[in-house]
Amino acid sequence: MMMIDDILVFPFKSLLMVFREIHNAAVQELEQEGERIRLELGQLYINLETGGIDEATFDECERDLLDRLDELEARQAVSEEDASAAEAQEQEDSEDEDDGPNVYLLNSEQET
Repeated sequence: MMMIDDILVFPFKSLLMVFREIHNAAVQELEQEGERIRLELGQLYINLETGGIDEATFDECERDLLDRLDELEARQAVSEEDASAAEAQEQEDSEDEDDGPNVYLLNSEQET
């Protein structure tokens, strides 16, 4: 009985694994974007110190980069909350899934 359940559920588990990989790739891309913005900020500070840009240009560029970084960090926080909620739901579902057939088998054995 458990073998049949595993065979029937396999396509869904595989699809879930693919979605996890896509999610992990998206999270990694967001982290790389944050690093890129931080590097741009560092380059901007260097340009200001060396006289490559004036104070007004620096303020404008810094504000834009910091706004992008704040937005990115907010999206990461939301995606982490979603991931933890999905993981908790999956764990709850797998616990329910494991209990279901065993309880059914025990009940059917007691009736006969």
